[in-house]
Amino acid sequence: MTSGGGREAQLKHTGLRPGWTTGACATAATAAAYTALLTGEFPDPVTVTLPKGQTPSFALTAERLAGGTAMAAVTKDAGDDPDVTHGAVIRSTVRLLPPGSGVVFRAGEGVGTVTLPGLPLEVGEPAINPVPRQLMREHVAEVAARHGGAGDVEITVSVDGGAEIARSTWNPRIGILGGLSILGTTGIVVPYSCSAWIDSIRRGVDVARAGGLTHVAGCTGSTSERTVATLYDLPEIALLDMGDFAGAVLKYVRRHPVDRLTVCGGFAKLSKLAAGHLDLHSARSQVDRAFLADLAVTGGASESLAAEITAANTGLAALRLCEAAGVPLGDLVAARARDEALAVLRGAPVAVDVICIDRAGVVVGRSEVAGPGPGSGSGSGSGSGSA
Repeated sequence: MTSGGGREAQLKHTGLRPGWTTGACATAATAAAYTALLTGEFPDPVTVTLPKGQTPSFALTAERLAGGTAMAAVTKDAGDDPDVTHGAVIRSTVRLLPPGSGVVFRAGEGVGTVTLPGLPLEVGEPAINPVPRQLMREHVAEVAARHGGAGDVEITVSVDGGAEIARSTWNPRIGILGGLSILGTTGIVVPYSCSAWIDSIRRGVDVARAGGLTHVAGCTGSTSERTVATLYDLPEIALLDMGDFAGAVLKYVRRHPVDRLTVCGGFAKLSKLAAGHLDLHSARSQVDRAFLADLAVTGGASESLAAEITAANTGLAALRLCEAAGVPLGDLVAARARDEALAVLRGAPVAVDVICIDRAGVVVGRSEVAGPGPGSGSGSGSGSGSA
């Protein structure tokens, strides 16, 4: 089988330099600060292990050891991505806690606090997402094992000028106030040049077709890649990292058809496709909560529930409201997104199904397979809530 496809090949094909997420930078700063607390010396550069096994090294921008705390800082390099946090200084201040305390996270200056439900963190928590938290916990444990520590620490993450930078993001609108979020599921910032990335999507389709594959999947990110690969046992070259460019996948597959296309991604992003948007980037399309409310009504939602959906701060919050009420909003969005995809395909011999997931990769909505391709009609129907 022809090799050279998949997410890694797409990134190589763009020729763009990847960067590091705020979560990776915070992890490096945390590892350096905790090491200094236990040994009296800051490792510089400090090496961390990312979720996919990469081991980048980060130079320290600043360090301070005094009064039972240690602070280390890393300057974020977003590579060739036009990221608003490129060049931001990410600081981690680590303080020892009594045995049995575990790892406690605090929001320092420039890091936001969650004030509304619908996010993967409880209200009142610092806006440090689950994967960066887990990455920091793992590195604290590694440093503790290496240098004889207990691993009970308070980690305060801050970002210089983060409150000002956050005004250029969607954080205030979704209820994250006071600063930025510490993000990242892989630790790596994948740079998006529209023309280069769309060209890489086309190459991915070409490689899959040349390898004789009849089923490919357009995925919005690494979590959706893992989900769809597990569900369908697809090889790497069948996975197209479409990012936000759903339209690019559909238009190219229309001209270069495969028997079956699965579209898999986060519920909020795919709700945009369901509403007719082909570019899913947050700067160019937004979750339409009024659209979601109308869709929910077709699934049995009451007028009062529809009003709650319209007022929800995120798409995920709207989904959770419907789940609690027994309204299959995830399946409704998946089915509508599939129909929008088929409209773009304009009768090309391609069967389509859509899978919506949450941030953890759990399937929260699933459509039947439909269209003129050989796979039509073979879908498993509603997959809400299954892994």
